[in-house]
Amino acid sequence: MDLTAALRAFVRIVERGSMTEAASDLGVSQPAVSKLLRNLEAHIGTRLIERNPRAMRPTAQGVALYEAAGGALAVIDAAIEGARGGASAICGHLRLHGPTCIGERHLHRVVANFQERYPAVTVELTLENRAVDLIHENMDLALRMGRPSDQSLILRRIGFSRRILVASPRYLEGRPPIEICEDLAGHDMVVTNASLSGSALPLRRGLQRAEIPVRPKLTTNNAQVLVDALMAGGGVGTAQVLLVAEQLKNGSLVRVLPEYEIEPREFFLVYPSSKFLRPTVRAFVDFAAPALQQVEGIY
Repeated sequence: MDLTAALRAFVRIVERGSMTEAASDLGVSQPAVSKLLRNLEAHIGTRLIERNPRAMRPTAQGVALYEAAGGALAVIDAAIEGARGGASAICGHLRLHGPTCIGERHLHRVVANFQERYPAVTVELTLENRAVDLIHENMDLALRMGRPSDQSLILRRIGFSRRILVASPRYLEGRPPIEICEDLAGHDMVVTNASLSGSALPLRRGLQRAEIPVRPKLTTNNAQVLVDALMAGGGVGTAQVLLVAEQLKNGSLVRVLPEYEIEPREFFLVYPSSKFLRPTVRAFVDFAAPALQQVEGIY
């Protein structure tokens, strides 16, 4: 029996709660993973996983082995990476997660530039508007909007994303002027879910804070839908500068209440503290952080 392979399979089963998903992560068949687990249990002489139709959970002995095996496998991985050349061995597969908004506009370009520098790296880039469980879903790292509360994550701060109010000149033409925050009540609003605090829009001007009640005409969690609606004259919208910098430059969108901004959101690159930080992951973090900090709208 390949004890290391069996331990890797066992660890992924515990983290995934599914033999099929563990097999997918490891790139082997489900029967192969099942055999590795059976052989490991026979080798140790005790049941490690409780099996039922809905889930697979570790036994008390399985929990103890899982906690010990993670550190042991990290030591093995570190030794292998050291034999390959350590930090100079930038190769292999990288699994990266990020929010759709910055991913579609900027993160994919950072990935492409990274691969130009390190052509031996393959990347799986997943873009979703949710916080992924890096361990359970077997991700190497993620770009997160908002400071994570999970103490098991290591954070690399990118910066704040500026958020402003914009509209198209076409929409504003012939409509009542917007000179104070309260004037927004008389206009159609196009907003993202993340920009609202309950039913109010939190705005700030220097140290001054205000929450303006709004009744949006359109609420969306998709950045492209938001920008398209604003460009079509759908109303006054909340937008991250990193999404509309080009439109602001060419005049197809203009700022509304330019002395006010929406509360900014903070970006972080995060990765699990329990995983051995492969040189490829470390190289991407060091490459991506300064590249993202150069994006217009991040400070």
